[in-house]
Amino acid sequence: MSKTSNLRPWAVWSTAALTALTISLSPIGTYAAHAATEVKGTTGAVQTAPTTPARNTSIPAVPDSSKQSALPNVLVIGTGGTIAGQSEDATSFQNYKAGTLPIGEMVDALPDKQKIADVSTLQFGNSGSGSYSMADLYDLSQTVDKALALYDSVVVTTGTDTMEEIAYFLDMTVQSDKPVVITGSMRPWTVIGSDAQANLYNAIKLAGSGRTTSFGTVLMLNDTIQLARGVSKTNDYRTDTFETPMLGAVGYIDEENIRIYRAPARALKPEGTAKPVFDLSKITKADLAKVEIAISYQEAGGGAIEGFVSNGAQGIVTSGTGAGGISRAMGQARTKAIEEGVIFVTTTRTGSGSVYGGGKGIIAGDNLSPQQARVLLMLGLSFSDDFDTIKKWFETYGTPEV
Repeated sequence: MSKTSNLRPWAVWSTAALTALTISLSPIGTYAAHAATEVKGTTGAVQTAPTTPARNTSIPAVPDSSKQSALPNVLVIGTGGTIAGQSEDATSFQNYKAGTLPIGEMVDALPDKQKIADVSTLQFGNSGSGSYSMADLYDLSQTVDKALALYDSVVVTTGTDTMEEIAYFLDMTVQSDKPVVITGSMRPWTVIGSDAQANLYNAIKLAGSGRTTSFGTVLMLNDTIQLARGVSKTNDYRTDTFETPMLGAVGYIDEENIRIYRAPARALKPEGTAKPVFDLSKITKADLAKVEIAISYQEAGGGAIEGFVSNGAQGIVTSGTGAGGISRAMGQARTKAIEEGVIFVTTTRTGSGSVYGGGKGIIAGDNLSPQQARVLLMLGLSFSDDFDTIKKWFETYGTPEV
């Protein structure tokens, strides 16, 4: 890849120019037309997926010029989301189509990237984050691992709606110790004051720095670095939406300064010894377990649990009140489901706090959010049907104490 690029003005692009670029220069041809789209407006997101689009998992070769360069080789894998959004006009902050612009054009538009890394791109897909299935995430994780066999680090761009689940899935499955950074934006690429360009630039900078080697997957948005485990989207519009309740961020990027203030337990272990047990090369997509989430509330009925069980759920996460409490009807439905072999994880709906205890067929989720507990339980059930083994994984991977 050439060190110098024909940089385009990126602060505000015209709708006509962007449409032309999308149609004529997209590396995936008609991805924008056929991929599932997320259309945002004042009434919220509407996701449509008439067909399941193919995912591009072909890793591009590292260019010869990059091999001879002293700069780190970074692969940016684009999956769509708001960061790749085409707005209705230059001031349409909420009215836009996510997953429209090709990642190659977005990276080409970044100024001064040749100062921080040699960057290549791969368009895995171009959809809103909620349009990806767990089977898609299986392919994405495998693609990241294969890319890290060639590149020094990987950046993954996604939509923010389910970014915390995508990031945690990668965190629990990618086997390489090399840096994996996930980023996105709360405003589409084409509006004034967008956070998209800065987030992508800083994600590339962080990935290339190597500062998060052995950290697993980290998020980089709003100049803030967060571990995948524990991070949560806390606001539907604000650019500072991602937070890690109780524990906080691990660091920050301030122009040339990358500051890391805490590290995960895995980073303290010798390199190569902290690989997660969930090696996806040992299972197929068909092995991925079916796991659901049931929320408790005042006088909540047991119908959700009963329905999930009848629909084939192997595991269920309860998002309980306070320290994980569920209603009497839900408790009765849970007891019956446990007798049928369903495994439960108990979490809190409060947004922060730890859940302890457990019992027959029930695992405590510690301070994992319901959605991240679901990812871990799904992986656990995909690799084992033994309750004690899965419980142990929650006590280690799910509760990574130092």
